[in-house]
Amino acid sequence: MIETPQIITTAAQNTAIIHLKLAMSEMMEQFGPAVGELLAAVAAQGQQPAGPVFAHHLSIEPDCDDVPSSFDFELSVPVLKAVVASGRMKPSTMPAIRAAKTIYHGAYEGLPAAWGEFMAWIKAQKLEPAMDLYEIYVTGPESGGDASAWRTEFVRPLLG
Repeated sequence: MIETPQIITTAAQNTAIIHLKLAMSEMMEQFGPAVGELLAAVAAQGQQPAGPVFAHHLSIEPDCDDVPSSFDFELSVPVLKAVVASGRMKPSTMPAIRAAKTIYHGAYEGLPAAWGEFMAWIKAQKLEPAMDLYEIYVTGPESGGDASAWRTEFVRPLLG
């Protein structure tokens, strides 16, 4: 279930990132440890996250059934000041963008269907999405086992 989408304009934000290219089959195994690595690297520089962890998907490769088979993304966390590269962590910036945004309520297994619903709304509004997208993990498994309480914000940059 997604909330009613809206059009937003974001401000630029310093981020710390780890660039990952993963097969769909590797996502569950690799994602959590990479989050821990990213947060530890930020903390080692005396900083705390300035917001929730998010994925900036640069590209998603579909298989023959239009189901994602691999992901090329930056695992990211906003920070108040630029970090210094350390191991796989690098400094980056989430740019200021005009985008469509919604919030999905539920377990991560429902993300593909929720994205389909969101993209149908974007198309119905005659908006042209950019190639990249953001998933912001507002609340998830760390908040408890009740997946109905989990919130993932979808942000799709718009062209024009």
